[in-house]
Amino acid sequence: MTGPRSPVIRVFDCHIARERDGELEFLLLLRSSKKIYGGTWRMVGGKLEAGETAWAGCLRELAEETGLRPQRLLAVPYVNRFYEWKHDRINDIPVFVAVVQDGQDPQLDDEHRDFAWLSLDEAVKRLPWPGQREGMRAARALLLGDSELQPFMEIPLDS
Repeated sequence: MTGPRSPVIRVFDCHIARERDGELEFLLLLRSSKKIYGGTWRMVGGKLEAGETAWAGCLRELAEETGLRPQRLLAVPYVNRFYEWKHDRINDIPVFVAVVQDGQDPQLDDEHRDFAWLSLDEAVKRLPWPGQREGMRAARALLLGDSELQPFMEIPLDS
C-alpha cells in the first residue's frame, strides 16, 4: 500500500480574451487531427518544462501556439481538477487568462488547424472538459466583476 499522493503541477490552461465593441471574446483553437485531442476546440495549454513555473509556461506556450503577446496575464482563482485513470493521478491544473489587444489574430503552429473568437456562451459550448468551461467562466468573472481581486492575481509581464 502506498501513501497519499501530492498533486504535482504538470500542465496549465490559458484562456485568451480580448475586448471587442465593449464585449469580451475568447479565442479557441481547433487541434490538428494528428495531435492529442485532435479535432477538439481548446484554449492554449501545455506541459511545463523542468523548473518552469506555470505562469512562465503559459507565456511560452502562448507565444509558440499563437504568436500573441498579452497586454495582461492573470492567475484565475480556479483550478481545473480531474482524475486521469491511465496514470492513476489527479491533475491540478492552474488556470490563467491572457488579455490581448483587439485586432490581433493568432499565427497557428502545427498543433492547430483553425481558430475562432467567440462569446463566452459560444466558447463554452465548444470546450469538451467541464473544468475548461468552468475555468473560462471564472476568467470572465475575474476580468469583468472582480476588479478588487485583479491586482492580487495580475502577473507582471516584466518578471
